[in-house]
Amino acid sequence: MLVLGIETTCDETAAAVVHRDGQGQGSIRSNIIHSQLDEHRNYGGVVPEIAARAHVELLDGVIRRAMEQAGVSYAQLDAVAAAAGPGLIGGVIVGLTTAKAIALVAGKPLIAVNHLEAHALTVRLTHRLSFPFLLLLASGGHTQLISVEDVGRYRFIGGTIDDAIGEAFDKTAKMLGLPYPGGPEVERCAAAGDPTRFNLPRPMLGRPEPNFSLSGLKTAVRIEAERVAPLSEESVADLCASFQAAIVDVVIDRIRVALAGLRNSAWKPRALVVAGGVGANRTIRDALEAVSGELAMPLMLPPPELCTDNGAMIAWAGAERLARGLVDGLETSPRARWPLGEVAAPT
Repeated sequence: MLVLGIETTCDETAAAVVHRDGQGQGSIRSNIIHSQLDEHRNYGGVVPEIAARAHVELLDGVIRRAMEQAGVSYAQLDAVAAAAGPGLIGGVIVGLTTAKAIALVAGKPLIAVNHLEAHALTVRLTHRLSFPFLLLLASGGHTQLISVEDVGRYRFIGGTIDDAIGEAFDKTAKMLGLPYPGGPEVERCAAAGDPTRFNLPRPMLGRPEPNFSLSGLKTAVRIEAERVAPLSEESVADLCASFQAAIVDVVIDRIRVALAGLRNSAWKPRALVVAGGVGANRTIRDALEAVSGELAMPLMLPPPELCTDNGAMIAWAGAERLARGLVDGLETSPRARWPLGEVAAPT
């Protein structure tokens, strides 16, 4: 089957065409992403109204390029999928409405995809992986540990009680005067820094429940930055390295706790999977590879370009749902909030 996927939940305007064969293997025919970094850079973060307006202006052209690169016509599609939430509601409306129009005119099924489900299933596009598996979903807006048991069947294991990991990276970058987007800048500066110079806390370390808390760590970075002000280039690098080292320690500890709780369950995971923009951080990826070897648990990570928001993950989630007979009506509403636990599963 061939599925067109549309992603507009935040500041990437994206469209892709993905093929799923009869054995459940996927291939990307096209994957066009227009990042809105330049539109938001002067504001130090995503401005929802600007993002929605940019989606309106860009989406038709992005879809056209995706279809041309894939070499397919709308008549050849088996379905049209769009991220229907969660996300910035203005952008979600743009993408879902466009998908409805294409589906209506082309006479194709519409699939309203949960953006988080798309991240959860991306690994099955890039790897041969059966259910169940443990997912670390870490991005600017989400930090969750999820037992992925089937398409539409997700069990929440743990999550953040305050900030998401990606949000903590971005806010730390802003405190230290680094340019937007902050996450990659923190990682870049950390490479030249001393991770032992600042003794930052490891929130929730050792707790029996696999939850996260990042606000205290973020506050500790601010206090240390004020203590050594004015900040030199060396101090900024050392703060970034110390912050990133704390994040790594917390992530590894929380994953250990989650896996320990699942090892004797009926849904013992076959692998540890990482998705979301934070999964593109090389230091975190390296630490996860080390702990997966220690725990004899295979680690599977999509390539960095599929960890951040993209249309291919939406198209693939649409194909996975279509293969199970899950389609949506044109009356489907966009949703700013949409927990994974509310995603429809096959009956």
